[in-house]
Amino acid sequence: MRIGKVILQCCTAASLLCAGLDFARATGTDAEKAPPVDPAPCNAAISANDDDSIMGECGALIGNEKTARADRLKALIARAGVFTRRDEIDRAIADDDAALRLDPTQADLFNARGELWWKKGDRPKALADFAAAIKLNPDHPAAKANYKRLALELERLGAQMAVAGKPSFNCQTARRPVEKAICASPELANLDREIHAISARVIREAQSPIEARTLQRTQDEFIARRNARFGRTGYDLKKEMKDRLQALTGTDGY
Repeated sequence: MRIGKVILQCCTAASLLCAGLDFARATGTDAEKAPPVDPAPCNAAISANDDDSIMGECGALIGNEKTARADRLKALIARAGVFTRRDEIDRAIADDDAALRLDPTQADLFNARGELWWKKGDRPKALADFAAAIKLNPDHPAAKANYKRLALELERLGAQMAVAGKPSFNCQTARRPVEKAICASPELANLDREIHAISARVIREAQSPIEARTLQRTQDEFIARRNARFGRTGYDLKKEMKDRLQALTGTDGY
């Protein structure tokens, strides 16, 4: 009797196991037969340039695991464009990242992400993306232009950093008290360098020799006045230098 009961329990368990396997197979088959996600609404939103619809329809494609790879890529690119237009830079970069993981051969995407990094202020990442775009497509006009502009900007920033806090003259040979004061102050040193550079430019670009001599005389008079008055009661060197810089850059017509 006891043996019969054990046999019955085993048969029951086996039946349940078989039923479970049948159900799993049926469920798997149903899942495999599930229709693919329809990309038509997303494509229509893209064609209509409807940002709100792109966010909704294409966002639904992106969030559905059944979406075909090509459709997901197109939806990510479209939504990244919306985020870019809305100035949501981090979210646009995230979508470009996801799109490039799907297809790392997209030169346009590298260029687009590079522009976003540039706007965000991350110049090294921007330059790397522009270089990647050019590597994929050596004739990519936007990437080539962006790379050149950014490279020049980095060169210019490097040059500015190299002279930051340094005046137009050699501090090691400075003898005048005013020169030593300028060398001791990064702010005054930068002002002196700007005044010297802009003065040299306006003299170089003068319309005639007479005008050039007049401009040079004005600059010489400023330097002589600065040297003579520094240290006197009430003399404000920084104010005098700022006034001279303002005169060079606009109020006197230069």
